[in-house]
This record gives sequence, structure tokens and C-alpha cells, in this order.
Amino acid sequence: MTALNDLIRPDRYPRSSRYDPAWLVGLDMGPHPLWLLEDLARDLDLRPRMRVLDLGSGKGATSVFLAREYGVEVVAADWWIPAEDAAAVFAGAGVADRVTAVRAEAHVLPFEPESFDAIVSIDAFEYFGTADGYLPYLVRFLRPGGQLGVATPGMTREVRELGAAPAHVEAVVGWEAIAWHTPEWWRFQWEVTGLVEVTSARLQDDGWRDWLLWARACAERGPDGRKARPTSR
Repeated sequence: MTALNDLIRPDRYPRSSRYDPAWLVGLDMGPHPLWLLEDLARDLDLRPRMRVLDLGSGKGATSVFLAREYGVEVVAADWWIPAEDAAAVFAGAGVADRVTAVRAEAHVLPFEPESFDAIVSIDAFEYFGTADGYLPYLVRFLRPGGQLGVATPGMTREVRELGAAPAHVEAVVGWEAIAWHTPEWWRFQWEVTGLVEVTSARLQDDGWRDWLLWARACAERGPDGRKARPTSR
């Protein structure tokens, strides 16, 4: 058994388990993105033909998943990954007709107001979305009744309350942990604006354990990991 086998968990993540874990690890930019998205989607109502912005889409795994699993039309926006690189991933996954890659910085989004039925952000929002004014900026791109879902590294207590990031967290991410918050912090940060109704703000069950499984698999990945395709199982 290899660490990659630990990333196949149909009992808990049935949709994600249909994807080749080597393909996912080859697109690594953080903890298992499909587990995060599949868990988040429990609190969303994604339907075929919706237009969805995948904000901070990285190398594209979450955009592929959204298009395949929910039948939505996806705009994959990321600043660090060239659009042509992401487009190649979408073509290889057979979803190029449903996913459009855009290189965009999160504070200067090139979209018209009310362009999307839903916005999702997986393991990216902590880099640009904690400022008090960001939610009011972002929601202008949602249509009336639209949905906004975020999965981000979280804490059970605020770093400011603790006085410092826990040593095991600081050893991995250093000062970046100051942008990791509790569900209660996020709920207040959004509810106080009066712009959204917060229907869920929670920790992912066993999220830290999932992250460790992902880190172990990434440490073991071989040279062919980036060549794999998202084949169904």
C-alpha cells in the first residue's frame, strides 16, 4: 500500500474517490482540494448550467471537479498560474468546453457585476479575503440569490487570542497563520456586513488528519504523477 491509496476514501468522499490520486497530487498546491470542495458542496446548491467562479483555482483540479460533478459552467480565475497552463489541464480532463481559464488578481476581477450564480474558493481565500472590505467587493459579482462558499485553513482558537501561532502550525506556514481564523470569526466578519446570510460556518471533520494524509502522499509522489489524467475508478 502506498500513501496515494489513502487518498481514495469512497466512504467519506465518494465523488473525489473517482479521480486518480496521482493526477491530483501532480497538481498539488495545498491540502486535498477535492476533499475540501466535496465537503463544502454539502452546504451549497450547485445545479447544471449555473455559472460558477472558481476563485484562486490554482492548477485547475477544483474547476474540473465542478464541471464534471455538478454540470456547471466554470470560470477558473487565478493570478499565479498562467491561463494557458490551466487550459491545458482542462483540455486533458475533457472539460475545455465547460471551463474557461482567466488570469486575474482577486482584487481586480475582470467581470461584469452579477456575472455568477455562485463563487467558490478552495484553499485560497486566506491570501486575499480577510480584509474588511473584500466581501463587499466580491458580492457585487453575484447575481441576486447567489451563493458564496469558501474552504480555508482554520483554527479552533484565534492566533491573536493565543498570543502566537501554535509551534506545529508556525513550523509549516510561518507568519501566514495570522490569516487562519475560527468559524466564529468568519461568521461575524461576513454577517456584520448585512450583505449575506451565513448559512454555515464550521470546521471540516478530521480536516487536520486529511491534510496529513495529503502531505504524506505528496512526499511520496513519483516522477510520473504530473502525467496522470483524472480517470474514473
